[in-house]
Amino acid sequence: MTELNKPHALLLDFGGVVAATTKKPNWVAEIAEIVHSLLTNADDPRAEVPKDVIALDIRAGATAAGHWKDAMSRPYTPREMTYAEYWGDFVGADWPDAARAVILPEAEELCRKLGHLRQDRELRGGMVELLKLARADGVKIGIVSNSLSGQVHREYLAQEGISELFDIEIYSDEVAMRKPNPRIIELAADELGVAVGESWYVGDNFDRDVICGARAGVGMNILLEARDTYKLPFEVRLQPDRILADGHALLALYREASQHEAVGV
Repeated sequence: MTELNKPHALLLDFGGVVAATTKKPNWVAEIAEIVHSLLTNADDPRAEVPKDVIALDIRAGATAAGHWKDAMSRPYTPREMTYAEYWGDFVGADWPDAARAVILPEAEELCRKLGHLRQDRELRGGMVELLKLARADGVKIGIVSNSLSGQVHREYLAQEGISELFDIEIYSDEVAMRKPNPRIIELAADELGVAVGESWYVGDNFDRDVICGARAGVGMNILLEARDTYKLPFEVRLQPDRILADGHALLALYREASQHEAVGV
């Protein structure tokens, strides 16, 4: 078992770690309404697409993009898909050129709206206490997260009043790379001025997070169990240094590491 040392930096995934997420039931209809309005109000009547077709393609696109993301957990340095790829290739591939011409300039904002409409979020228990304790100890704290729209996460943290507890927020759509690309963790450590090997990385997926932490060489590679943790898209042979049930267990592990440091263990 990896030696328990207090981290100089705490790097956290967003969904499943900082916040638990649940899918909203009406997200397809709501984002389809927004897209339909954009196309209907366009100057070119050839841009119109029936609302039921839009909804079907939004659902199909989300499913296909999910499969793409699973596949991208195999390459060593995967990139993130762009907003335009999501809406132009995964959702609107078969729409008229006039419709795509309307949607593509709006792709980034549509990804932001989709993020808000698709999921509810709730801070995981013990997480704010951990963040405040680590920050008081002088530990650097950052988010390293895959995201279709990192802006959604930024807005959520601001809404919850905890943005100031993070020194940095790094999201895959903003840096054009996605976990398990080790460079995204290296980038966070570089910006914080902390060695990767002196950092804890906490994620909730084997195929994205555990692999990424191992490739980057983090000091402690931690898996925090969440709703989809054990829904693996393929067999992953790498194992985390610790598997923890929730934020309270993570807080307890941090306190244990701090006590070890205090007594010189």
